[in-house]
Amino acid sequence: MLEMLVLRHAKSRWGEPGTTDHDRTLAPRGVEAAKRMGRLIRERDWLPDRILCSTAARASATLALAMATWPERAAPAVEHTSRLYMASPQQLLEVVRAQAAGCKRLLLVGHNPGMGAFVLRLAGAGEPAALAAVEEKFPTAAL
Repeated sequence: MLEMLVLRHAKSRWGEPGTTDHDRTLAPRGVEAAKRMGRLIRERDWLPDRILCSTAARASATLALAMATWPERAAPAVEHTSRLYMASPQQLLEVVRAQAAGCKRLLLVGHNPGMGAFVLRLAGAGEPAALAAVEEKFPTAAL
């Protein structure tokens, strides 16, 4: 059975003149949060064997910072894809279905509102308190 980690990009900068949404970089707080999530993944032994990451700068930076905390031997296959940029829950499900064959643990790195809605869709009738927290907000750097 496929295990899936869903990581929203870390906190990004807003309002930089001449910067498109796709090109926004991480805020200092986001840099630290991305490293923290990388350490969490390593410490819990959740290292993925495949990663799908949005092509947006903030998602790519989140992934790079998280992976920098992993052991060198952990070199999962990484695909940067525009299909994750602002994807709906249905689009995310289609991407996962297409990529999951032969994969034991998949990490998705992307954006809200799609990622939070995707998590809720997959969770179904899970733990009520956890579902309520995700419904309220799937914050930056949430895993």
